[in-house]
Amino acid sequence: MIRILYFARLRERLAADAERLELPPGVADIDSLRAWLSERGGVWREVFASGERVLAAVNQEMAGGEAPLGDGDEVAFFPPVTGG
Repeated sequence: MIRILYFARLRERLAADAERLELPPGVADIDSLRAWLSERGGVWREVFASGERVLAAVNQEMAGGEAPLGDGDEVAFFPPVTGG
């Protein structure tokens, strides 16, 4: 089981701040997790499959699409942050 956290505008658009999920077979990295989440349709597809820029972290470390996922991991998704 993994824990997923959604931050900033993602939390608002998805109407979720966190969830715990069992990863199905074939979902072993960030890219496959994004693809699987987008299969929920609607706003999930807009966020995860539309090319919208969404950053990820695994266990509080920035992670690219190929970052592996395992039982007990915490995944965070958030929009890019700009400073001024």
